[in-house]
Amino acid sequence: MCQLVKDMFDRMMTNAAGGNVSLRVDDNKVLLTPAKMAENDRCRLEPEDLLLVDLEMNVLEGTRSLTREANMHLGILKEFPDVNACIHAHPRNIMTFVAFELPMPSVTEATAKFGNIECLPYHPATTKELADAVVEYFKTKKNVLEKHACAVMLARHGIIIAGKSLEEAYNALERIETNAYIVLNSKLLVDNPVLKVAKLQEKFQPSTFVAENKVIYE
Repeated sequence: MCQLVKDMFDRMMTNAAGGNVSLRVDDNKVLLTPAKMAENDRCRLEPEDLLLVDLEMNVLEGTRSLTREANMHLGILKEFPDVNACIHAHPRNIMTFVAFELPMPSVTEATAKFGNIECLPYHPATTKELADAVVEYFKTKKNVLEKHACAVMLARHGIIIAGKSLEEAYNALERIETNAYIVLNSKLLVDNPVLKVAKLQEKFQPSTFVAENKVIYE
């Protein structure tokens, strides 16, 4: 878990503004990363920095402060017994979609199983309203969670991914971040006068990405 959060920071899967990770260790116990692990520690954690909590958010072991987003993690883990890990992060390219509250189309084979990544309406970070909105969204994706990790973006905030394991959740994070990078850079190919990719220009039209019957990329 400590290595994973270091990888997240080093690979720009999150930033100093935050991020947190949870892992179920038995039916009623969860390991959580501490508050401000990115801001203060740049995600360099030792095992003793982690907190062991129960599903009611009681700290059983650990001396660090509990992340204020524990309610979101524990809400998911309590509601979905098959979910054993959650990752909340602020990846560089995904944050563009997050900032403008836009859904992200899946354009790669590696993200096909996730489909388009939706963006929830804005709720302030750390609030019960946000935690409840995330749990309610995942309730609509129970069939997905039974198969593999599932993700949703949080408007103006970041992304939350739930999975059967830390490895599964992190794998999804990297795949979706790469997909975001490709979507954002795709217009460079379409409008590039040097490449003269006429076939691509004919085939790929950013305006074909539609959300709720509205064109979102032109």
